[in-house]
Amino acid sequence: MPRETRPVVLVVEDEPILRMMAVDLVEDAGFEVVEAVDADDALLILEKRLDIRIVFTDVDMPRGIDGMKLAALIRDRWPPIEIIITSGKLMPRPEDMPARGVFFSKPYKPNEVVAELRRMVA
Repeated sequence: MPRETRPVVLVVEDEPILRMMAVDLVEDAGFEVVEAVDADDALLILEKRLDIRIVFTDVDMPRGIDGMKLAALIRDRWPPIEIIITSGKLMPRPEDMPARGVFFSKPYKPNEVVAELRRMVA
């Protein structure tokens, strides 16, 4: 896809290796990627960039708010943005998930994540 038309995905992951793997997965699927190291960083990016279509976030982050609270804030402040949540520890209850949010347990299957990303921008 030409750079200008690629949907933008914000990857929020505090672990550098996992963030790099997620970024590679999303880029290889044809998306443009913006990286955030935590929820505070993600919120600053979302306030500046109006082109983000999907947020792909981990639940467990050491500083500030976690991925579930971040997802709730995004749903409240930027309703059109789609949300994918991942965790290796916690499976959120359905009532805790944001509207239209999708959850993947770690380790997630890359093909399932890519299929969901593509569905979300279709």
